[in-house]
Amino acid sequence: MRTANEILAALGSEDGRRDPMPLFAELHRIGPVCRLAPGSSPYAVVVNGYDAAQEALKDTRFHRLLSADPNPKELVLRRLGGSMMFRNEPDHLRMRKVFQAVLTPRRLTGFEPVVDALTEELLDELGKGGADRKVVDFVDFAYRLPITVIGTFLGIPRSDLGWFRDRTQRIDEYLDLGGKAPEKLAAANQAAGELNDYYARMIAERRIRPRDDLVGSLVHALDSGTSGIDEQELIDNLLVLVNASFVTTMNLLTNGLELLLNQSRLVDALRDDPGLASDCVEEILRHQSSVQLISRKASTDIELAGETITEGSLVLILPGAANRDPAKHPDADTFDPGRDDLQHLSFGAGPFYCVGAALARMEGRAAFAQLFQRFPGLQLAGEPVRSRSLLLRGHQSMPIRMG
Repeated sequence: MRTANEILAALGSEDGRRDPMPLFAELHRIGPVCRLAPGSSPYAVVVNGYDAAQEALKDTRFHRLLSADPNPKELVLRRLGGSMMFRNEPDHLRMRKVFQAVLTPRRLTGFEPVVDALTEELLDELGKGGADRKVVDFVDFAYRLPITVIGTFLGIPRSDLGWFRDRTQRIDEYLDLGGKAPEKLAAANQAAGELNDYYARMIAERRIRPRDDLVGSLVHALDSGTSGIDEQELIDNLLVLVNASFVTTMNLLTNGLELLLNQSRLVDALRDDPGLASDCVEEILRHQSSVQLISRKASTDIELAGETITEGSLVLILPGAANRDPAKHPDADTFDPGRDDLQHLSFGAGPFYCVGAALARMEGRAAFAQLFQRFPGLQLAGEPVRSRSLLLRGHQSMPIRMG
């Protein structure tokens, strides 16, 4: 049996990035919390068991950590670190309340017909591109749907949406395990600066020409003095909100399509009953979590699954491994939307639960409810290519024919 250190090293290899699931199974055989040899890694432990990961994610004594330096000089770290995604209490809750006040269940429910219509429109374009059995890349649709949805929700012009993809990718590559090379830092800093300037201009425009969109509502709250955040914090949160909202959903869609196309009976069932899309989305998220790594820092000595984690220790939580924990999910490696328990940690847990989870689910349901009804003969036209990222599990390309 390999040690936890050896397994963690293997996760960073090309094979480990392409398919980390066998390595997750090795960690489960060691235990739910695996201690690493002192001095061998920045992390003290790896948390891979479902119950242990859920407990760690819910426990606010495990602090979010973006950088060991509380005042980093790198622009990308300053911008990300200014958002609720990387802040601890009380700042996290202060910022989260602002977005919860405008991302109300009523507003999201009212937006569902818009998501359905955008999905139909983009599937029309996918069908035109794949006419006469021409091979098209499903990743393009998987990108365009969530970025168009969040762009419409925020009020970002359609003509600007393609501009975000490269900049988001540069930041994600920097955040990935082993992504701190100087050239990646420089690229991420440049992307963060360009995104910062874009949102600053957008806020200025809303002040001149108010609009009834999410950014308009946030700017109104900011200027009325009722928001509890300042303008730079609004910019930082918009940067992270857009980045997180479309990258994770893009991966949900490509991961899901590959899983479904490998089980023709599920495609047939989904085509006959689009209502099954909801359970399919949950099982896709469990089986192939879009986010695979989460870092935390113990703010005090904490007991977790029988292990004492000392104050200041770094903790690596693996939601993708936790979702495959056989103690939680029997036959955990099997993709089965009909299983009794579809719970997962792909959106986190507790006070830091993903603020955009409802919108991501809505997009996934819309896409898979419509996709196979529109294109009953849809099939892979080649081998999908996985992205190299270990942090975010998705695809670089997925060639398909519409049938």
